[in-house]
Amino acid sequence: MKKRLTILIVVLSSALVAKSADRPNILWISSEDNGPHLGCYGDEYAITPHLDALAKKSLRYTRASSTAPVCAPARTTIISGIYPPATGGEHMRSFVPLPEQSKMFPAYLAGAGYHCTNPGKKDYNLAEPAGTWVNVPKGKGRRTWQARDEGQPFFAVYNFTISHESKIRNNIEPENAIHDPAKARVPAYHPDTPEVRKDWAQYYDRITMMDKECGQALADLEKDGLAEDTIVFYWGDHGSGMPRNKRWPYNSGLHVPLLVHFPEKWAHLAPEEYKSGGTSDRLVGFVDLAPTMLSICGIEPKDWMQGHAFAGKYETEPQKFSYGFRGRMDERVDLVRTVMDQRYVYIRQYMPHRIYGQYIQYMFQTPTTRVWHDMFHAGKLNKAQSHFWQEKPAEELYDLQTDPDEVNNLAGSSEHAEILDRMRKAHKDWAKKIRDIGFLPEAEIHSRSVGTTPYEMGHDPSQYDFDTIFAAADLASNRNSEDIPAIVKLLSSEDSAVRYWGAQGLLIHKEAGVKAGHAELVAALKGSSSSVAVIAAEALGRFGPEQDLPAALDTLIKYANQNESNVFDAILAANALDYLDEKAVSRLDDIKALPTKQKVKTERTNNYVGSLLPKVISDIQ
Repeated sequence: MKKRLTILIVVLSSALVAKSADRPNILWISSEDNGPHLGCYGDEYAITPHLDALAKKSLRYTRASSTAPVCAPARTTIISGIYPPATGGEHMRSFVPLPEQSKMFPAYLAGAGYHCTNPGKKDYNLAEPAGTWVNVPKGKGRRTWQARDEGQPFFAVYNFTISHESKIRNNIEPENAIHDPAKARVPAYHPDTPEVRKDWAQYYDRITMMDKECGQALADLEKDGLAEDTIVFYWGDHGSGMPRNKRWPYNSGLHVPLLVHFPEKWAHLAPEEYKSGGTSDRLVGFVDLAPTMLSICGIEPKDWMQGHAFAGKYETEPQKFSYGFRGRMDERVDLVRTVMDQRYVYIRQYMPHRIYGQYIQYMFQTPTTRVWHDMFHAGKLNKAQSHFWQEKPAEELYDLQTDPDEVNNLAGSSEHAEILDRMRKAHKDWAKKIRDIGFLPEAEIHSRSVGTTPYEMGHDPSQYDFDTIFAAADLASNRNSEDIPAIVKLLSSEDSAVRYWGAQGLLIHKEAGVKAGHAELVAALKGSSSSVAVIAAEALGRFGPEQDLPAALDTLIKYANQNESNVFDAILAANALDYLDEKAVSRLDDIKALPTKQKVKTERTNNYVGSLLPKVISDIQ
């Protein structure tokens, strides 16, 4: 019996290798925190000879989008083929499970016989199922395909971090500098100062260094005689690491380089518009990479994937719109959705009462951020440069053709009203189609999905009434004062997420909102939802009568204790305390006593309350 079983295994293995032999190898080369600031994209300041050479024999995408403007949710999109607002993985360094029937796409390649390796950065906001990647033995270096079985096709990832945001801050000695700061282009939203020019020049220096590493990766293929058998993808994981690019879903934060090379042997799998050295203006996003990889390998994309294959056997028609999002960024709570077409960028701000440039401890380490911030408070910036440090409008619309820096908001333009309506409708249709659960407080994404997954909870109308909650968010955040009475009524809903948006709406409308819904906000302090209580407390503490302040502070300090409440409400409460400033001085000692770490760590989010509390304390003292 054992002998027969052994023979059967050998036969099946041989069949798998034979079946796999007619499939292409795939190499992904990815770089961190850089937009299409490459010579092949027409950037004359850039020095990128290796990627320029790759572009000459590849298809260069001019409208590729990362979907998210920061690494973890961007990579979460890539690996799953699902928009993170649908899985609950949109928030920075969150951590949620995939539905049981879903796998990360490399597992499907492995099932087809591929050797799938990624020895570098993963950074997913999703729990990684077993069997997603092969663990390569030590000593193999980055040429991980050398560990595969003979004749086995491979999917390998090279990820280069040398262009990461953190590297911009590392001073390059003048004698080693590559780019002259005096020749750097300073975008309209940044002040033109020596510090800003130096950061932009060092960013480009890092891109040149990254380009060299990409050249070495391509040389590895050549050395091993694999170049003619391997399809190569090069992409950057989101916009540049400069402030207002990284973390913000403008085109400057979402637009990425994407080069795809199909050797002649695999030309039949190339996109319909493929031409060596050519360009494509097809709208492609990171959500499209998973179904495209499956399609290239002859596997039909899964029906639950929300992207569209743009190459291979199952290539689809181009899409009219590309979508993006911003959720919580480290310690700062936010909710933004974007839609782009070939020319316009539409941005919907669901928390317009927060400024763009909220303090993020990590972001403020970049000199440009600090100088820019200080110049705003000194009154030294023009309108375009000041915008980042002010509260947001509910809607923004930018024309990339006439305004590539996205500084002239056309949302109020009568001649663009039809375009605004079209983009607004696209956003709403998309949010409903994917079942966007980002309209829940982050704590409820987790509490409502106990025993299942956030994705499945979001698709269950009994657990998540999308239409009602989305309508509440839309009403609460549109900054229309005539809607205040309707917003007050939201606080009477049986659904805690609707009440959450009622409290947010009154907070957004400041004194007028709190006056109109005062009784409802006071009642919410002791209601069943901690997230609603936190927002109500902020509204009362900032804009209510003086007698409400003690109860508001009690509520915020209670929930900011991450060892007594959940970490997501603790982040929410720490944000609220930061906006109370001197109004919280009477409770300074209590705030100082709040734990900056959790006794029992929550996966990936343990440090965020501790990143914000020192600023809260400093601003009060």
